[in-house]
Amino acid sequence: MKNIIFILSIFILSCSKANKLPLKNYESETLKIEKISDNIYMHTSYFESESYGKVPCNGMVYLDGNDALVYDTPTNDKASAELINWIGKRGIKGVIVTHFHTDCLGGLKEFHLNGIESYASNLTIELAKKDNFELPKQGFNGKIEFEIGKNIAYAQFFGQGHTKDNIIGYVPSEKAMFGGCLIKALNSGKGNLADANTNEWSRTVEKIKNEIVGIEVVIPGHGKHGGIELLDFTVELFNEK
Repeated sequence: MKNIIFILSIFILSCSKANKLPLKNYESETLKIEKISDNIYMHTSYFESESYGKVPCNGMVYLDGNDALVYDTPTNDKASAELINWIGKRGIKGVIVTHFHTDCLGGLKEFHLNGIESYASNLTIELAKKDNFELPKQGFNGKIEFEIGKNIAYAQFFGQGHTKDNIIGYVPSEKAMFGGCLIKALNSGKGNLADANTNEWSRTVEKIKNEIVGIEVVIPGHGKHGGIELLDFTVELFNEK
């Protein structure tokens, strides 16, 4: 009897550890997933734009123990299915949509089909209705927090920039920020300004720098990840002289 209990204990422990093992990088024609730090991954999918051609679009995944949180969906349902499958047995606590453009919520339907809850600001939901997109189900104003594993992750609105509804994500324990399209990769251009408020953009990013101290990892909506220098670059890019 003791032997059976011992074997069962080893089995349960091994299953628990298996769920918590770091996942490997992943790449297909439609989705790329890259490990950025211990528990932070960047997912990149692709959007065909008449103006810019094939555009790589980033999101972020935070893993802690058996929990996961996703910032922005991939650009389509096929890529979203790949991402959900890659995360696997971990429980996806939710997907957060950081603004109303298709590069943030183009794959939202697949999350809903898998019973995964979705979140966005109430303004994002209202704006997405106008384009007949699949809508996030849970709305909030200002800031929302999630308990992921033993830590906290959140999303927050700091002001207008790329759009009037853009929010950012932050994981304090990882010092990792998902800037979305509000934050620009180094040496990039201003990008799509159709819904932008360029007068407020720099001020919004300055607010983030002043409120969140110690940022080490920054994932932009497009382009290569980096650190706090991406915020500095974005401020300068949109600094109206």
